[in-house]
Amino acid sequence: MVSDVHGNARDLARAGEGADALVCLGDLILFLDYADHSRGIFPDLFGVENADRLVELRTARRFDEARELGSRLWSGVDGDKAQLIEGAVRRQYAELFAAFPTPTYATYGNVDMPPLWPEYAGPGTTVLDGERVEIGGRVFGFVGGGLRTPMRTPYEIGDEEYAAKIEAIGEVDVLCTHIPPQVPELVYDTVARRFERGSRALLDAIRRTRPRYALFGHVHQPLARRMRVGATECVNVGHFASTGRPWVMEW
Repeated sequence: MVSDVHGNARDLARAGEGADALVCLGDLILFLDYADHSRGIFPDLFGVENADRLVELRTARRFDEARELGSRLWSGVDGDKAQLIEGAVRRQYAELFAAFPTPTYATYGNVDMPPLWPEYAGPGTTVLDGERVEIGGRVFGFVGGGLRTPMRTPYEIGDEEYAAKIEAIGEVDVLCTHIPPQVPELVYDTVARRFERGSRALLDAIRRTRPRYALFGHVHQPLARRMRVGATECVNVGHFASTGRPWVMEW
């Protein structure tokens, strides 16, 4: 199990060694590395100093100023913004999807661009969102993306649409999502010093359907990496971009 890969293709190529399958819970793209501001699409386009400033504004939750900075920088670029970003994303996707072993089961993160995935997912990669699949005799359900935030990342959807995907899955043994359930200990990032958005509908579904595991990522440095909610073991499988280590499930 991996999540929040954010461009770490080198370790991703080894993540499935010795396993029957790899499960990826999204956020393949690296737009800006908050630990190393020289890495990602943004500093490639605008330089490290502007990346430093953007991180400073976002960390301070000054999102309007962060958007103004971005608008000002893009206004000086020669070329179409959407095409430039898509070109950079495509280069990352080509490398990352090539690193997936067979079989891989994957869903989208909030910074991913789902319309591009069919072009890069090979026959050994199954992409699921609001869908179920059997792996090793257990039923896994997948819900990708995130809920809307001031960050306005590419794959954020409304609460009702997200809840409908959870409802479509029904009862499963392992519930796989990108974002965590709305539990304070699971959504608080101790380094960013803020609460990320979790899902109340996901928490309600865990309490109602009682899967054996609820697995997710999204929060890079959570206050709690795992805890029980009723009968369910809730596990943040880790910030793979920085650790390079998968979380292993055995049965």
